[in-house]
Amino acid sequence: MLLEREAAVAGVTIGEETSTAFKRRFMMRMIAVLTGGMLLDGYILGVIGPVTTVMKQDMGMSTADMGLIASAALFGILIGSPLGGWAGDKFGRKPLFMIDMALFVLASAMQFFINSVEMLFVVRLLMGVAIGAEYSVGWPLMSEFAPARLRGRLMGVTILAWYGGFMIGYTAGYILNLPTPLPWRFIIGTSTLIAVVLFVARLGLPESPRWLWSKGRKNEARAIARKYLESAGDMADMENEEVRHGQFSELFSAKYWRMTAFVSWFWFCNVLPYFAIATFADNVLEHYGLNGGLAGGVGLSMVAVIGVAVTVALIDKAGRRLFTVPPQWITMVVFLVIGLWSSAPPAVVLGLFLVFSFLNAMNGTLTSIYPGEVFPTEVRGVGTGFAAAVSRIGAGMGTFLLPIGVEKFGVSAAMLVAAGVVFSGALVSQLWAPETRGKSLSETAAGYSH
Repeated sequence: MLLEREAAVAGVTIGEETSTAFKRRFMMRMIAVLTGGMLLDGYILGVIGPVTTVMKQDMGMSTADMGLIASAALFGILIGSPLGGWAGDKFGRKPLFMIDMALFVLASAMQFFINSVEMLFVVRLLMGVAIGAEYSVGWPLMSEFAPARLRGRLMGVTILAWYGGFMIGYTAGYILNLPTPLPWRFIIGTSTLIAVVLFVARLGLPESPRWLWSKGRKNEARAIARKYLESAGDMADMENEEVRHGQFSELFSAKYWRMTAFVSWFWFCNVLPYFAIATFADNVLEHYGLNGGLAGGVGLSMVAVIGVAVTVALIDKAGRRLFTVPPQWITMVVFLVIGLWSSAPPAVVLGLFLVFSFLNAMNGTLTSIYPGEVFPTEVRGVGTGFAAAVSRIGAGMGTFLLPIGVEKFGVSAAMLVAAGVVFSGALVSQLWAPETRGKSLSETAAGYSH
């Protein structure tokens, strides 16, 4: 009777085994709603760029106010990532997956009614909190449903969606802000439509069977696994997992501290130079007529999209380390050349930045894959959230410290510092980055446990 009651809660009978076609349709839906969250993240960052000047004039904002608004989403992610990860591990992936999008819908709709700088800051902060929670629940959820043979590819697609969302957002903001512009509140509020569609699309999605299993709700986990998981091997692997409750402190235990250090620092060292170079690159692009306007906002992102696409296409065949370690060492050399060759022709510098953009995006794809693989189920959410929070510290440092460094010490010195940051990330990755290609989640999470 207990078995039947738990199965009824899950909405299926224990003996039900759905068709392969059904499971593939479900996986397509899961991919769509998860990549949609990342697309939305990129969209809100892209759409605000073309309207910042109008926004600043309309609200009488100072340069300091603009810096505060630009950093609001980063602060929000810093809060939302660990908080969302903790909640996802404690209360389940499914409720948080709905709550974070509901918060995003609310905050996004508030953009239509902004009447002060303070309100704009709060709105962007709330959107950042929702995005942070999305990071810490979306990637674990994807890793727990995706078949091992496709897991890297499917999780990497989320990064492709982020770049796509940024370009769509920037393009939409630019077009809507043409000589007869729409109100800037309406332009940035267009993200509400995407958020509402995603919220509706998430209704009725199941809880993660691995999370249920980790909480000892084995019959519910089996029922959902039989209905939705494509691979019998993944179902068997779930049953091999230990039933236990995780705690945040375990991230720093003797058993898991290396995985926490690797994922966090690898992610930190990837995003710090990315956000820094986004500020400096315009000075190079202006020599080629690519600064400002649509080309300036989207140009380098196209190279990054190619880097992500190549990685997504090959990650499950070539392995993780190939796209983790070598790109960082090459990027370090790129920064050393830029920093030491101060008289390099603009064409050479531009070429080096394009190489950086390609390799950084290739390397950055792994920031969406490793957290969901190396952390065990009971701390997968909070581990991903903690690493995301550390990465946002890197993003903030890159955004705010580079202009100061360039002004005080010059571009060459700033590039040498970037080379040092990348060197530290490359060294950590060389020593600790695991090869998780084709392995089950139990195997990938156990890699650091011995």
